[in-house]
Amino acid sequence: MDIFVARQPIFDRNRKVVAYELLFRSGLENSFGLNNPDSASVQMLDTTLLGFGLDTLLGEHAGFFNASRNFLLDGHWGLLPAARSVIEILEIVVPDAEIVAACVAAKQAGYRLALDDFVFSPEYEALIPYADLIKVDYLATDRDERISLGRRFSDRGIMMLAEKVETHEEFQEALDAGYALFQGYFFCKPEMLHGKDVGATKTSLAQLICEVNRPEFDFDAVERVIKQEVALSVRLLRYLRSAGFGWRHEVTTIAQALRILGERATRKWASLVALTMMGDDKPQELVTASLIRAQFCEEVGAQLAGGDRGSDLFLVGLLSTLDAMLDRPLGELLGEMSLNDDVTAALQGEDTILRECLVLVVAYARGDWAEVDRLASLTGVDSTFLPGAYNRSVEWVGGIFATAEV
Repeated sequence: MDIFVARQPIFDRNRKVVAYELLFRSGLENSFGLNNPDSASVQMLDTTLLGFGLDTLLGEHAGFFNASRNFLLDGHWGLLPAARSVIEILEIVVPDAEIVAACVAAKQAGYRLALDDFVFSPEYEALIPYADLIKVDYLATDRDERISLGRRFSDRGIMMLAEKVETHEEFQEALDAGYALFQGYFFCKPEMLHGKDVGATKTSLAQLICEVNRPEFDFDAVERVIKQEVALSVRLLRYLRSAGFGWRHEVTTIAQALRILGERATRKWASLVALTMMGDDKPQELVTASLIRAQFCEEVGAQLAGGDRGSDLFLVGLLSTLDAMLDRPLGELLGEMSLNDDVTAALQGEDTILRECLVLVVAYARGDWAEVDRLASLTGVDSTFLPGAYNRSVEWVGGIFATAEV
């Protein structure tokens, strides 16, 4: 049975990641996820604990785990580590006496409880005393109601989580209403498109990405850009020697490093490092998500006809969040770069195979399994390949941050 896993970051008020919600699907027909939430919740344990592993999926953060009625009543939550787990009670669970008793037991065992997709009704008063968190769907709840819920329950000492926050304006609204945690894609969108200067270092980094992705690669031109910034030169050499890149030879100069690496590796390496440095003043999850997206795109490239689109797809994934990195429109940034036509077309949203693969990767990260199925079929990517590819991408990025000094 093929297991699909995606994770969605949960941020605090400072936009630092504090947890991940893990999203699951079992089997290509999604039978567990759609028709049998009890089976989905149980399968979740096997997937996280024995399949991917909690450390791979969560790092040092906590995990939010969806809990069905039988998952709660049968005590399956006891297999999860209490200190790292939040039991997320699905909105379809009826809060009767048995469920209340199960919540009391979980609380006594040290678990935190969250109420998912919360819409207030009197019957939930029985569960609210045991809830550490309440999640409010920002897309499904009108503005007055979500503000009222945030203020009402934060005043009662319950941590409020706004999910499906899509814009910076919604994020600010939730902050003002007393929400302490946030989930959604607001962090991937520019907070402002104009009026923010790009510093000298970011200018050099953008120039570096441009140079390494010209159709005609010029080692000397790349070296000149790197040498403009001492910090960039030092950090590039440090990255090259780090275990995250698997390089073991002594490297003493930029020119030597570039020529030892060769053209293809230099394109990927320099783009990767430049993007990582460019995100120094952004939420780390934006950089993490960008790198996972880039590596996952490259993995998907191995499944395409000929298996030779990996490099282009890595670049498509990497640059797909460049607007959020620089707070400038993506079209404007692309106009300053000499990218090949296929990459530019994909990033501009044109209907190409590279664009479809990018959308597939984004859909997987969001846990949009119906869209994953549709796009996998459309592109010819084997759906059973995706879970392992995603896992390898997460591990690869984790290795970079664990071993490379940013």
